Amino acid sequence: MTAAERREQLIGVALGLFAERGFDGSAIEEVANRAAVSKPIVYEHFGGKEGLYAVVVDREVDLLLSMMREALTAGTSRELLEQAAIALLDYIEQHPEGFRILVRESPIGTTASFQSIIGDVATRVEGILVDAFTRRGLDPRTAPMYAQMLVGMVGATGQWWLGTRKPDRDEVAAHLVNLAWNGLSGLEPQPELVTRS
Repeated sequence: MTAAERREQLIGVALGLFAERGFDGSAIEEVANRAAVSKPIVYEHFGGKEGLYAVVVDREVDLLLSMMREALTAGTSRELLEQAAIALLDYIEQHPEGFRILVRESPIGTTASFQSIIGDVATRVEGILVDAFTRRGLDPRTAPMYAQMLVGMVGATGQWWLGTRKPDRDEVAAHLVNLAWNGLSGLEPQPELVTRS
């Protein structure tokens, strides 16, 4: 194998191991054993477990963000919501090991995480909501909070769906959008808790 091919092999092995056991449950020895190489070869390419993990996470983050950016094209607010839901579910369906890694707790010092991806998507959703809230007479300053709620709902549903895979992707996306959209369409301008009135 060339050095580049070996590096790709080690990344693939590590992806499976980190998805299966998490960062703390994985060891360089296991990566080396599964790749049928010596530990020094793994260290030579990545410097250690943290370096290898960072490469794996960065690749998955880039892949998910790329899929989300490609999906969020033009359209109505509802169409953008559908596009975001489908893109996340597509990623989960096509890259379940990567998603498992992203939703686990990242070790200290790792900057990329599922939360950072969710934050990026929420920022895009926030812009859509500000415009919609302004048109409907709702306080646009609350848009960041609603964006986090919506994107978090999709992320949490994605984690559940990863384990069940039922119903199919489009049905899950349709129900997500149904709850989010119909819930958003009935927002009260001054919501209050009925138990605190």
